[in-house]
Amino acid sequence: MTPGRLLVVDDEATVRELLSAALRFAGFEVTSAATAGEAVAAATAQPPDLVLLDVMLPDMDGFEVVRQLRERHAPVPVLFLTARDRQADKVTGLSLGADDYVTKPFDLAELIARIRAILRRTTGQQAGVLTVGALALDAEGHQLTREGRPVRVSATEFRLLRYLMENAGRVVSKAQILDRVWRYDFGGDASIVDTYISYLRRKVDTEEPKLIHTVHGVGYVLREPRR
Repeated sequence: MTPGRLLVVDDEATVRELLSAALRFAGFEVTSAATAGEAVAAATAQPPDLVLLDVMLPDMDGFEVVRQLRERHAPVPVLFLTARDRQADKVTGLSLGADDYVTKPFDLAELIARIRAILRRTTGQQAGVLTVGALALDAEGHQLTREGRPVRVSATEFRLLRYLMENAGRVVSKAQILDRVWRYDFGGDASIVDTYISYLRRKVDTEEPKLIHTVHGVGYVLREPRR
């Protein structure tokens, strides 16, 4: 999985909120906007890794949003997500430099796969390499680095960190960690999770900014500090 910062732009509150919640559940950091003006301002002030943009907005259409972003030299990747399914609209969107054009209704799993494919292309990440902040985990090569420096971890620590990075931005419980990392119904003391989190912190969180956070009474989350 490839975590990233997404901006969801849709004037329908229900669509905006449901989509944002689903993308956060998938591990993305999500902000949203209801109008074209809000979208241009947000994407210019703090460029996201990808904009999910509706074409039909109340103040100007999504095509004009892309034109304004390009005029402001904000080269943010854009995925149009809209009910306008005419071939001419798709051609217009892609001609403006959009990275993809998805029509509603859409399959959420397919949308997430398209998002991750765009992020791999635009952020220069390789398939199988997870990055969060200064951490980079190569799942296939079984290598871990922080700011380019190798970090030595045990096999269990590697599996635990991989699970946290795959769910970056999402709080996971001890029960979920035990099920996915230890892969059996753990009947003993669940504090083994706390122990291994402590091990990881000593190896990957020895400097600022800290990435592994405790959510008391819920579990753990790996995320970059909020800006």
